[in-house]
Amino acid sequence: MIKLWFQFVPREGWLPYDTEGLWAMPLTEDTARVANVPFLQDGVAEGDVVRFITNDDGRHWACEWVEASGNCTIRVLPSPNGPLGRSAQAVYEQLAPFGLGGESFSSELPLVAFTVPAGAGLGQMKTLLTRGQRDGWWHFEEACITDAWRSA
Repeated sequence: MIKLWFQFVPREGWLPYDTEGLWAMPLTEDTARVANVPFLQDGVAEGDVVRFITNDDGRHWACEWVEASGNCTIRVLPSPNGPLGRSAQAVYEQLAPFGLGGESFSSELPLVAFTVPAGAGLGQMKTLLTRGQRDGWWHFEEACITDAWRSA
């Protein structure tokens, strides 16, 4: 495994980072398959293939998206004053019926990033996410979505 670095412009009102390192499985001398879900980088999902360059200090920097995995990246942040409080675990429990893989950012910021595989009950998941946001449970964002997600 290698650490694959992404650089981006930080979003106003969001985390102040301008890089994110994701684990990746090398495929060729300049391509790798992303092996975990991104918290900050938009437009990439676990399983996507990315081309990279290696700089003088040995860091591998993503420079081109090569192949989509068909997976989506959805991020969920529980509303501190909502029914789930600041519990990332409660977010996992609500989405457990969909069998999603995900990771939590930190206990201070209970952001949960999920990898949503194609065919994972996309319509039902979108309904639950939308209802949860409307009812004040969480905020969610579609960080990397597919046509299947859009049409569900």
